[in-house]
Amino acid sequence: MSIKSAYLSGAALIALSLPAFADCPAITVADMGGLSPDFPQQFELAQFEEQAACDLGFSENPAAGEMNARILGNPELPPLAERLPAEPLVVVPYEQVGAYGGVLTGLSRGTESGTSDLLSIRHVNLVRYSDDLQTIVPNVAKSREWNDDFTELTFYLRAGHKWSDGAPFTADDVVFWYNDVLMNPAVIEKAPGRWVFNGEPATVEALDETTVKFTFPIAQPNLLNRWAIDYGQTFLPKHFLGRFLDKYNPDADALREQHGFANESEAVNFYYGSSDWMDVPSPLMKDADKAAAIGTGVKPTLESHIVIDENTEGRRLVANPYFFMVDTAGNQLPYINEIREEYVPEREVVNLRIMNGEVTWKQQAMQLNDFPLLKENEAKGDYTVVLAPTLGQTPFYSFNRTHKDPVLAEIFSDVRFSQAMSLGMDRNEINEIVFLGQGRPMQTAATEYKTVPFLEAEELMEFTEFDPERANALLDEMGLARGSDGVRMRPDGKPLAIRIVFASQGTASQLQELVSGYWSDLGIQVDIREVTSDEYRAAANANEVDVMTWKNDGVSGPNISQDVTDALFPGDPFNPKGHADWATWIETDGAQGTEPPADIQRLFAAATEFTQHPLGSDESNALGAEIMKIHLDNMIKIGVVADIPEPIVYSNALKNVPEFTAKAYDYYWTYPYRPQQWWLEQ
Repeated sequence: MSIKSAYLSGAALIALSLPAFADCPAITVADMGGLSPDFPQQFELAQFEEQAACDLGFSENPAAGEMNARILGNPELPPLAERLPAEPLVVVPYEQVGAYGGVLTGLSRGTESGTSDLLSIRHVNLVRYSDDLQTIVPNVAKSREWNDDFTELTFYLRAGHKWSDGAPFTADDVVFWYNDVLMNPAVIEKAPGRWVFNGEPATVEALDETTVKFTFPIAQPNLLNRWAIDYGQTFLPKHFLGRFLDKYNPDADALREQHGFANESEAVNFYYGSSDWMDVPSPLMKDADKAAAIGTGVKPTLESHIVIDENTEGRRLVANPYFFMVDTAGNQLPYINEIREEYVPEREVVNLRIMNGEVTWKQQAMQLNDFPLLKENEAKGDYTVVLAPTLGQTPFYSFNRTHKDPVLAEIFSDVRFSQAMSLGMDRNEINEIVFLGQGRPMQTAATEYKTVPFLEAEELMEFTEFDPERANALLDEMGLARGSDGVRMRPDGKPLAIRIVFASQGTASQLQELVSGYWSDLGIQVDIREVTSDEYRAAANANEVDVMTWKNDGVSGPNISQDVTDALFPGDPFNPKGHADWATWIETDGAQGTEPPADIQRLFAAATEFTQHPLGSDESNALGAEIMKIHLDNMIKIGVVADIPEPIVYSNALKNVPEFTAKAYDYYWTYPYRPQQWWLEQ
C-alpha cells in the first residue's frame, strides 16, 4: 500500500522543500539521474525531494504486520506514516530497487563467536563510514558538529524516529545509555575504560528531544570514528530499561521483585547483558520463560532486524517495522524479511553447507586456503565466491610477558626470544601453504601501514627472514642451552615448553601446525590446542596462556586514532593480548599489578596523548611514530604474513551486493556496504 507522508503537510517541512511536482525517480547508484547528494549514496528526505522536484510517497512490506506479530510484546502496528520518522534517511540502492521477502541464512560458530558478520548486517549507529572507507556519513543521527577545540560533540537526531516497539527514540535515550547504565555502578560495576577520558567521564546531556551533546574533559578530535566503525551502539531504550530503576519508577522495586530480579543490575542486564555488544546471549537464550512472563523477548532496537528467537542452535530475526530508512521509490527498508543465523562451529561443515547452496552470506572466519574448493563448487551451490582485499591483516604471536610462571615471564620479556621465534618461522613456506602465495611476509604493529602516514611497510620487514642459525644463536646467547635430547632448558633446569592455545576464528590450524614445527626445530617443546573463541578469550584475559595468537584484522588508522587499545595491554576483550598486570599497574598508579618497563609506561602515556590530536596532524604523526617504534623495538607482536585476501561467499539470489573496498573488521564488516538495501530474488 502506497501512502504520502503525513509529515509533509507540516509548515516547517514545506519551508524546507519545493512544491510537489511528481512521483520521485527511483534512482540507483548505477544511474543517479543527475542528482547529487551531500553524502555518497544517500539523501536526507528534503534534499532528495528538492533536487528531484518530487513528493516521495512511502510503501511498506506487505508482511510487516505478520512479522510484527512474531515480536514478543510488540503492539499492533499503526499505519506506516506513524512508524517512519518525519525525516527518514533515503538510501540509493546500488543496482536496482529491490523486492520484499526472503530469508537470509548465515552461519556463526556460536553465541558471541563469529557473530560479528551477521550482526553487522543489521547494525546501525549515529554515523557510519561510506563504502569508500573514507567518508563519515549520517546514519541514526541526521547531522553532527564539533566545537573548535574538539571537546564538545553535538548530534542532531531525526524527528519522529521510533524504537522497534513504536516508542519515541529521543536524545534522552543517548543520555540514559551513558549516565544511567555505563556510568551507574548499581548497573555496571566498573565503567568501560574506552568511555572514560583521561580518567574522567564525559558529560552527556539532552538539549532537546533531537539534540544531544557530549562534553569531554580532554580533546577527542578523532572520536567520531568510534561511532562510524564500532559494534557498540550509544543509545538504549529509556522507556523500557528505565522502568527497572528506582530513579525513574517509584514502583521499580516491586517490578524487580515480581520478575525475580535481586537488584537493578540484574534487571537491566537481563536485557542489556552488561555490554554494548549486541550479541550477548539474549533473554530468549538465558530464560525464555522469564522473558515471556515480562512480556518482551529482547529490548527494543533501532536496527534493521530484531531477534525473535534464540537457542543453542541459532537465532531468528525479522525486519524491524519501525526502521528509519527508505529507498528512492519510498519503500521502507529492509527488503529482506528474515535473518536465520545458525551456529555451526566446524569449518568443514560450514564449507559443506556453502557448497550445498544452503548459505546466503558468509564473510567472517573464511580462510583463504578454502577458496579453491569453494570456487570449484560455485555452480553446484549457485553462489559466488570472491577474494576481497584486507587492510594489512596478518596473524600474530605475542608472548605473555606477565606470565604467572616467573621464569617464563623473564624469558618472554627478553626481546631476543621474540626475535628468535620470528627468525625461526619460514614465512615464504607459510605464505605458499596456508595463504596460497597471496600474502607478503611482514611484521605487525599497533596499526595497519596503509592507512596512516607514520608507518612504512619497510619498517615491518625486520626479523622476517627465515634464519634458523641466527635464531639459535640468540637463544644460546640467552643461556637457553639444549639438553641431551635437543630440548632447550629453562634457567631453573626444566624443559622449555610452550603451549599454543588458539581458535580457528582467529588463526588457521594449518598455520599453528607449521609454526609448532619451526619452533620445535629451535629446541622448544611445543604443543598446540584448538579451542573455541570464547575459551581462548577467557584464558587469555585470565592471563592463562603462554602466547596470544589471533589476526590483527588490519587495525586501521580510524580505529587507532580514537581507541588505541591495540597499542596497549591487555587490549580489548575480543582480541586479548595478555599483559593484564601491566595495565592494572598503570590503572592503579602502581598499587596493584606488575610494573612495566619504562618504554611500556611511555607507550600508555603516548597513546593517551595520541587520541587528543587529529589524525594526520604533525603532533599525531610524531606520537604515532613513537608508538610504532616502541612496538617494533620490543617486538610486542610477531607478525607472519600480511595483505592476505579473504573469501566472501554469497548466494546468487542476493542482489545489490557491491564490490568490497576491503574486507575489514575495523570498519565493521558489511556496515559500510549498506546491507539494508540487499534483496533476495525469489
